[in-house]
Amino acid sequence: MWDTLLMAFALMLVLEGLLPFLMPGAWREAFRKLTEAGDNQIRFIGLTSMLVGLLLLYLVK
Repeated sequence: MWDTLLMAFALMLVLEGLLPFLMPGAWREAFRKLTEAGDNQIRFIGLTSMLVGLLLLYLVK
């Protein structure tokens, strides 16, 4: 189980590193906009991300 969790974490890091590596300007602009967002907007983004992730895990498994 720990091997799978570590592989999932590694894959997450690879995927999150793609945008800043390929398009640093777009990443910087997106990050700037995120820092200007309100707490409720950030919470909604986080909740949506978690729900999409759970849905993908359910569909794949």
